[in-house]
Amino acid sequence: MKSAFVFDLQLIDFLVSFQRKKDPFRPKLTTMTPRLFSHLVKQYRWIPFRTFAVKRESKHYPLEKIRNIGISAHIDSGKTTLSERVLFYSGRIQAMHEVKGKDSVGATMDSMELERERGITIQSAATYVEWQGHNINIIDTPGHVDFTVEVERSLRVLDGAILVVCSVGGVQSQTITVNRQLNRYRVPFLTFINKLDRMNANPSRAMDQLKSKLGHNAAFVQIPMGLEGNFKGIIDLIERKAFYFNGPNGEEVCVEEIPEQYKQETENRRRDLVETISGVDEQLGEMFLHEEIPNEQQIHDAIRRCVIMRKFNPIFVGSALKNKGIQPLLDYVTRYLPNPAEVENIALDELGKEKKTIKLDPTRSFAAPFVGFAFKIEAGGRNTSASQLTYVRVYQGGVKRGDTLYNIRTLKRTRVSKLVRMHSNKAEEIDEAYAGDICAFYGLDCATGDTFVNDKAYQISVESIFVPDPVISMSIKCSSSTDVEKFAAALARFTREDPTFRIVYDEDNKESIAMGMGELQLDIYAQRIQREYGVKIEMGKPKVSFRESLVNPIKFDYLHKKQSGGAGQFARVIGILEPLSPDKFATVEFSDETSGTNVPSQFIPAIKKGLMRAYEKGSLSGNKISGVKFRLQDGDNHIVDSNELAFMLAADGAIKQTQESGQWQIIEPVMLVEINAPTEFQSAVHSLVIKRFGIVSGIEPREDWFTMLAEIPLNDMFGFSTDIRSHTQGKGEFSMEYVRYCPVRADMSNKIIQQYQQSLDQSQQQQQQRRKN
Repeated sequence: MKSAFVFDLQLIDFLVSFQRKKDPFRPKLTTMTPRLFSHLVKQYRWIPFRTFAVKRESKHYPLEKIRNIGISAHIDSGKTTLSERVLFYSGRIQAMHEVKGKDSVGATMDSMELERERGITIQSAATYVEWQGHNINIIDTPGHVDFTVEVERSLRVLDGAILVVCSVGGVQSQTITVNRQLNRYRVPFLTFINKLDRMNANPSRAMDQLKSKLGHNAAFVQIPMGLEGNFKGIIDLIERKAFYFNGPNGEEVCVEEIPEQYKQETENRRRDLVETISGVDEQLGEMFLHEEIPNEQQIHDAIRRCVIMRKFNPIFVGSALKNKGIQPLLDYVTRYLPNPAEVENIALDELGKEKKTIKLDPTRSFAAPFVGFAFKIEAGGRNTSASQLTYVRVYQGGVKRGDTLYNIRTLKRTRVSKLVRMHSNKAEEIDEAYAGDICAFYGLDCATGDTFVNDKAYQISVESIFVPDPVISMSIKCSSSTDVEKFAAALARFTREDPTFRIVYDEDNKESIAMGMGELQLDIYAQRIQREYGVKIEMGKPKVSFRESLVNPIKFDYLHKKQSGGAGQFARVIGILEPLSPDKFATVEFSDETSGTNVPSQFIPAIKKGLMRAYEKGSLSGNKISGVKFRLQDGDNHIVDSNELAFMLAADGAIKQTQESGQWQIIEPVMLVEINAPTEFQSAVHSLVIKRFGIVSGIEPREDWFTMLAEIPLNDMFGFSTDIRSHTQGKGEFSMEYVRYCPVRADMSNKIIQQYQQSLDQSQQQQQQRRKN
């Protein structure tokens, strides 16, 4: 009776204090009993000081209480600002800092010095928080197209995501890219329309663009009360309640009745929400047909089912910068996004002739064999004695510090010397990790995309990460010969960490070539080498990664035969080399259509190896070959003289044969460019795009501004930022992303071929001169 009396007294004191708007007793979660808090939430719909989650010491969460999510968007949509609020309201950090704040501290998730200087996210960062008894693992990703691989490898290992959309900019170029990545890995997600406090904020237009441009089946779950400077709070359509965010940092979440002027809109939007879900959810659809009115729980359950099945995109609204809408968003992350058991994860069984798929067991125990996937590595930095940090998603079983693991790709054995969870750039040691966890290992020798198991006989691998090919290159060298060793170490580290950053050596010009996804990426790595290794870098002018592709199919029949004493070489390959469709110009394909034993199966890998070597240099311009399919239909072998080397050279010779007799073309990367500028400059911007051989695909007006979408060859984009500023009096801005490869113009093709022939002539003259000397 005493405990009940105390509970009732606390409740009465609290309610009286609230009604009189006094402050003698303002309980926080850290001082209020869980029973009292739960009672207030359920009975009175009032959430006092809902800022800090109760910190629990338990590290082993049940599976249904785990969420693995990413935060992704177009650049400057507010991803990192949103992450900062999530960390603050969950009690993970004690003070918030802005991406470009006046205190020069910078956001927690932007730990790199260059990120804080430029105000952009360069590399993905992981952390974890607790919210309402759930453990939420979060990865904050970059928004710039040059660092798209960071988004790619993050979404590969996540079970859910928050797609952040700017209420002013709406769906932008990188939003489209992120949407494509979400589709590639079938990641369930919800959308947060941010920046409702900004001038020209229009969440309805943003949602319409999600429907029209991305094909989303979307509807509002929340609507704003006011916009721009009048943005006061949000209305939850399901609960029919108004949320206000008071206090210095929006930490006081107050739930009240909906103001009279918003009641009609609330009912209309709620009806739209239920109708939209009813169209894709069988249970709610059945109720809708029978004119039954679903209750709140039935709507919540239906949304969760549809989100997990990727049939519905619920829209939430707010302003991360103004601290509005974040806590309810976290509630819905735990309510709607799936736990690891609700997402099917598949591995390939590598044993046997034919690979078969295996469904991984998400049970959080050591009963099942361990399976972990390395999705990101940090190779130790300037201090070469530092161990490599490998980010791992645990898909099955468990791992403890000191366990022995096997790399499926190399079959090497390695020991887990240190097991940690990451909070931005800070490592927090843990003793064990289970299925569903995202953790990191120190000391593992591996590459991005490797699978680890704890039983060498358990030969399964998880599907790897899609890595786009580089589209731009620059020569790179260190200024001082004394720094060559440090320069080489830096290049080795960064190419290991980032699969889109590649280094090749140009034999003709005797220089190293850095290749990547854009100028910004290459510039960032040059600065990092200088800052982290103390090496001054010189970069050449950017060059586009042109390629060569076939115009029409051509047959090949190539015999490689060598007999000059000793063991001979004999291999013959017969088939067709044909062009791929334009959407596959950046790839190459191989098809084994042989039957019988003319080409023994053990030599197929050697043929593929020979092809990849032949594809490295075309005959027209010296660029890589892509956009072709090698169809091997027949061949011949010799019982004694046929070997792997012979078939590798035969494949190489077959490509050279098609280069001599086939019709080839040069192709180039084309970028999707999004330009935003005041309406008065629309004509000038349109002329600028046409001048750069661009094709305008759409113009969308919005009040005094317009958004233009155009496809422009990357080779014609150099210096575009300067031109767009001069044509719009400094008011215009643009972003771009790679979209596909297309044939170059005839004049450009002739120019490229001519330059390549001149370089060959110069190289031959130099070789002749060396022989004379």
